[in-house]
Amino acid sequence: MKINKIAIGSDHAGFELKEKIKIHLQLKGFEIVDFGPSSAERTDYPDYAHPVAKFITDDLSGNTFGVLICGSGNGINMTANKHQQIRSALCWMYEIAELARQHNNANIITLPARYITFEEAKKCVDIFFSTDFEGGRHTERVNKISCC
Repeated sequence: MKINKIAIGSDHAGFELKEKIKIHLQLKGFEIVDFGPSSAERTDYPDYAHPVAKFITDDLSGNTFGVLICGSGNGINMTANKHQQIRSALCWMYEIAELARQHNNANIITLPARYITFEEAKKCVDIFFSTDFEGGRHTERVNKISCC
């Protein structure tokens, strides 16, 4: 899998972790497109989840992925998954991140900032972006995810 770009966004609760993950991924050589926010001031997660999801779906190559972060991970994850062709996975352990790619062909990893350490978050994104979709028996299941 060749990843062209990684779009990243958060809300205020995820801002600090977003900034650390962004630097971590840049140091690994990824091109990062940061959709904000630019500070830890109160903000609403849909304002960042929607642009990240749209950026990914607009890339016809299928090689653009995303990272979303909010306090619990739930709200921003639910918002992203409203977009067709987005498969956002809430991950708090690297094993879940790995299976999200292998079995579900996830294209966004969502992290719960209030419930994950930076060290575990790094493990999650590292395995997520280094794991390929297995295809095979999982392909038919993934194709059934979209409702339209």
